[in-house]
Amino acid sequence: MSAPTLLSKTFEPSDFEERQSRRWEEAGAFRPAGPPGAPRFSVVIAPPNVTGKIHIGHALENTLVDAMVRWKRMKGFRTVWVPGFDHAGIATQMVIERALAREGVDRREMGREAFEAKAWEWTRESKVAIAYQLRRIGCSFDWSRERFTLDEGLSKAVRKVFVDLYREGLIYRGRYVVNWCPRCGTAVSDLEVNHVETDGKLYKIRYDVEGDPAGAIVATTRPETMLGDTALAIAPGDPRTSRLSGKTAVLPLVDRRLPIVEDDFVDREFGSGVVKITPAHDATDFACAGRHDLPAVIVIGANGCMTDSAGEFAGQDRFEARTGVLERLAAEGRLVGVEDYRHAVGHCQRCDTVVEPYLSTQWFVRVASLAAPAIAAVESGEIRFVPEMWTKTYFEWMRNIHDWCISRQLWWGHRIPAFYCPDGHVTVAEQDPSACATCGAPAPRQDPDVLDTWFSSQLWPFSVFGWPEPTPDLADFYPTDVLISGFDILFFWDARMIMAGLRFTGRKPFSVLHLHGLVRDEKGEKMSKTRGNVIDPLDVIAEFGADAVRFTLLSLASPGRDLPLARGRMAGSRAFLTKVWNATRFVLAQTDAREIAPEIRFSECGIPDRAILSQLAETVESVDRHLADFRFDLAAATVYDFLWRDFCDRHLEIVKPLMFGKTGTDAQRAISRAVLRRVLADVVALLSPFAPFVTEEIWEKLGAGRLLSVSPFPEPPPEWRDAEAIEAVDALAEVLTRVRNFRSERGAGPSEPVSLSIAAESAHRAALESLSPVLSALGRLSSLEFAPPAADSFRDVVAGVSLGLRFARSAAAADPGKIARDLLMLDEEIRELSARLNNPDYLHKAPAAVVEKVRQRLFDMEKRRAVLGTAV
Repeated sequence: MSAPTLLSKTFEPSDFEERQSRRWEEAGAFRPAGPPGAPRFSVVIAPPNVTGKIHIGHALENTLVDAMVRWKRMKGFRTVWVPGFDHAGIATQMVIERALAREGVDRREMGREAFEAKAWEWTRESKVAIAYQLRRIGCSFDWSRERFTLDEGLSKAVRKVFVDLYREGLIYRGRYVVNWCPRCGTAVSDLEVNHVETDGKLYKIRYDVEGDPAGAIVATTRPETMLGDTALAIAPGDPRTSRLSGKTAVLPLVDRRLPIVEDDFVDREFGSGVVKITPAHDATDFACAGRHDLPAVIVIGANGCMTDSAGEFAGQDRFEARTGVLERLAAEGRLVGVEDYRHAVGHCQRCDTVVEPYLSTQWFVRVASLAAPAIAAVESGEIRFVPEMWTKTYFEWMRNIHDWCISRQLWWGHRIPAFYCPDGHVTVAEQDPSACATCGAPAPRQDPDVLDTWFSSQLWPFSVFGWPEPTPDLADFYPTDVLISGFDILFFWDARMIMAGLRFTGRKPFSVLHLHGLVRDEKGEKMSKTRGNVIDPLDVIAEFGADAVRFTLLSLASPGRDLPLARGRMAGSRAFLTKVWNATRFVLAQTDAREIAPEIRFSECGIPDRAILSQLAETVESVDRHLADFRFDLAAATVYDFLWRDFCDRHLEIVKPLMFGKTGTDAQRAISRAVLRRVLADVVALLSPFAPFVTEEIWEKLGAGRLLSVSPFPEPPPEWRDAEAIEAVDALAEVLTRVRNFRSERGAGPSEPVSLSIAAESAHRAALESLSPVLSALGRLSSLEFAPPAADSFRDVVAGVSLGLRFARSAAAADPGKIARDLLMLDEEIRELSARLNNPDYLHKAPAAVVEKVRQRLFDMEKRRAVLGTAV
């Protein structure tokens, strides 16, 4: 065992964080290890996009996972956490195109091959940058298992899944209206469209109807699309419009003849009861056109500009054409009304461009049959959601799921493994075919489109372990145990992984899905570059240290809630870790360095030592329970309270008189030093999952000779339980606080001698008598007696202890106003506690131990109120 080294006076995380990170990796600390038969814990990263760098939301998610992984590793689990990256088709292509545009380069001029080479170069740089950020956060990945969604093995898995689903008839190609982003130049799924409430206009246009002088009034928010109308529709049996049934309308500006059809989809309550049918630019209209055998006319092209079918408006931007169409309609007297109208307008999630419904040929997955087993797995409890409230949301989406458009008109991603010969035959195969499977034509042409990124990432939990090959890792580490994910990708990724895992491996991909909230700024606003409130993880790590950032994120991670993140909160976490650092320096200076965690004979310990050991045992038990329940916030708060209040503020203060020879015997001092050393060792290990860098640095200085990250989590002996000792120390702390407040209330100095009497009938009298040397030393008492208070004493009650306080010499009298304020506060608390105990629901739901504490608190408050009432 190496000799310990004292910590530096100043807590400066930058002095040791990256050094400790290198120690972990050089030692292979994060590779799965453990004895045969040891339980295992398997997790995969939610792979960040190779678009540049990760943001504070990634820092949150990976900190939550890392705390869980480190805890499991220290609990003896054979733990693996697989790192990796997602190629992120649309997002990555978009950022590369923007970078090229700044250089005056257009990807179309480069050609596909050169662009793909640029994308791979970008990816390599991005992976290095992201991996550095993840290391700085402290993520304990097994980097030897790093994966990328475009790796050869993962690409093989993608092709197999596509081919298998195609052969089963679950993947098909067809011409349908999809969401189209003119800026990105590709189809996007429903989930990739943000519907933004927008103030717009509702335009009422009069169409001529042959044989009906009144014509038909049609309302629309997108008048430019009317150029692609191929029919009008009315609701069957609507008396307002029945006269129009079977007649023919004339399309304004184009003079196209439009049949008027009856269809149940028409909403009688909207507008005049007549709607226009534009099959190429509205999914509902496209379905209606199929029922009535109507043609489709594309008037808005893939680039967002009007096509030749738009006549005089051809070549114009769609919004420019809107203005022109309205001007022409007004000039012809056909624009009969304009109303303000607030409605949801779809925007591309990636670039915020208004999405256009667009008729095109795409590839789709029939999802319903895949969804059924995934629904059943959650219904049966095979997969559990945390918090449970997300289960309802999951069921609602899965039970109403639509076919999934999986083709993207991009150059970056997995090419669709479909090949076409000159005769139009389609060959779908896992290996590139040399000839058409139907007619034998040589060198069929591969589909130029790529697959939706989520198609490949849905396979992530098993493809990273080598599926479809029967690898040892697949057998050992799949299914994974937990997925921790933002709720915003529940449908993009989480639900699809459940469907894919069950379909292709026959097993669930994970047992628990924990959905966390999103990081927001301190005002609760969403972070964005536009608002200027984005937090870069590396910036706050440089300012506060990685452990402070981690501890803050963990402390704020309440289930089902977003996280309002403020720099002040991170400064508070750094202050907490500084306190731990300074407490460690004190313990190292006062204790025997020969043992890191000496054995303790609990029965030989005094009251303060039994109390702190009992509190440590309770804290370890609570942290274990909270982490098992994914209550990272409560686990962090429990560690914080123990370290700050119980250990640093109370126990270290209590033992200082003993350490410095003012009280006690050499034997007592030896026991207390051993307890200090043991508590320090255990509490450093307890804090490790939350703040791994500083705890590893302390552990190294303790001379452990072994990394803390692979050392056992503390397991206090079962005999470390003494509730009476804890109550006695609590009482001691409250008496000391009351003595200090007594001086402050009367304007006396902190060293002004105070005489203290403790009534004979007081609770904890025996314990306080044994602690009287500590009480006298820390309270700076001129005298301490266990007897009725003198007549001129100020009387009070704290923690069931009746006190009499007076100065050794004449001092300021009690402030009647202060006493009156204390009585008001006591009355309010007594009313609140009484109401709680008189509430049958509370008595039924609250644990018995909690109810008993409330009753004791009420008793103490009423007793104190009676004593203070005599002092007014």
